[in-house]
Amino acid sequence: MPTSLPSSPTFDEGVDPPLDVLADRVQTVLEDASPDAERVVRVSVPVGPDVDPIQWIRAQEADDVVYWSSRTPGASTSGRANGSDREAVALAAVGSADVITSTRNPLDYDRFRRRLRDRFAAADGPIRYVGGLRFDAPQPASARRPDDLWRPFGTCRFVLPRFELVGRAGERELACNLVLPRDAARAGALRERIRALTFSSPSPPNGALPRPSRRTDRPDREGWTRMIRWALSAIDDGRLDKVVFARRVSLALDSGVDPLRVLRHLKATTPGCFHFALRPPSGPAFIGASPERLFRRDGARVLSEAVAGTRERGDTEEADAALREELLTSAKERREHAFVQRAIERALSTVCDSVEGAERPSELALARGRHLHAPIEGTLRADASTVDLLEALHPTPAVGGVPTDAALGAIREQEPFDRGWYAGPVGWIGPEAAEFAVAIRSGLLGPSSLSLFSGAGIVDGSVPDREWAEIEQKIGDFAAVLGLLGQTDGARR
Repeated sequence: MPTSLPSSPTFDEGVDPPLDVLADRVQTVLEDASPDAERVVRVSVPVGPDVDPIQWIRAQEADDVVYWSSRTPGASTSGRANGSDREAVALAAVGSADVITSTRNPLDYDRFRRRLRDRFAAADGPIRYVGGLRFDAPQPASARRPDDLWRPFGTCRFVLPRFELVGRAGERELACNLVLPRDAARAGALRERIRALTFSSPSPPNGALPRPSRRTDRPDREGWTRMIRWALSAIDDGRLDKVVFARRVSLALDSGVDPLRVLRHLKATTPGCFHFALRPPSGPAFIGASPERLFRRDGARVLSEAVAGTRERGDTEEADAALREELLTSAKERREHAFVQRAIERALSTVCDSVEGAERPSELALARGRHLHAPIEGTLRADASTVDLLEALHPTPAVGGVPTDAALGAIREQEPFDRGWYAGPVGWIGPEAAEFAVAIRSGLLGPSSLSLFSGAGIVDGSVPDREWAEIEQKIGDFAAVLGLLGQTDGARR
């Protein structure tokens, strides 16, 4: 089991006692390691509750960075409350003790499942692997060459962090994950790395974010109209019931920007969302604020949700109430949502003994938008795993379509860009628990570029201009919380 101090340490000026204690305990574990027994050990110490996770990451020197925070109870739904949101987890991590990755497409789920099972069987304590998958991981890749910016992420990439700062319910702990016996040979280096960690916050960044100098749309307005008309024809012919087509807006920036600074601003301005940032070595940063849970697992209990349909927030109470009513009563939005809910319930029924969904959708109200929302709960079969849940649920019709295979084929053939990890699952996996969000409302931040992604569900009754406007509003909102409000149109090419 993980070790811990009986109480939070007192910080003396210029000294980090938790780091001394952590280094000593790691040293003890490494000295006692058997050369013949593989074990994964998590050693932890409590730290002060005021340590800011994002600022903590910024203060470290690391080539592998992860940030994840659960959706907080600030998300407003008028339906059944989701009790797991009260157990929100924030995890900030640097470095890697172990990495499970693949470049194969489609993903070999059996190999992924075995690798996790072996690690969890050897674990002393509640370890977590953090990461995600490409959107198209369940299907063969298209002939389109993957974007070079996505290459460091692979088809899937899950990291057991070397060091992680975990917060829950006002408490924080710093942990070091060890994979034995191989880490026993690194005792000296690990001790030095622990002592190089710091709780000193870096100076807050000053000045405005860089301005975009050029904007490129994939597809452009004309290409989008052709895609939607193709989809409507396929729906009319009975080949599709729904397909989610997406757009990528690429912004060339006039200077570099710290992705953790962007994440910090994003988190402050998008309450009620899952927040994430993943930056593999030598790669760009994938950041996002997603309103949509794919699933959460707590033992045998599985929580998922159907989220579909979109309306903006009103400038006045009267306008806001009118938009809410418009969403709740829209036949087109209700039809789109029903596709999503039925598909998730069917998918869960393949790995659960029982599944129960809400009879009718309610509202998921966010700071800059609202969606139709319905909670779904299941009881996981005794022989099923978290990887089984991933395989069954991704992609949902909220980001793919119905029927799934036909919709994914349409996306591969029609979209003129590589989605990469956009709309894929992002989250963490433990032995008997896990949580994943759908990586929408997201962007890929390179040294001097930012790519923003957003999609719209196309069903019978969709209108190309309205769907373009919906995505433009989503991308505009996301750009606004990144400090780029009013600048993207001027950068259009």
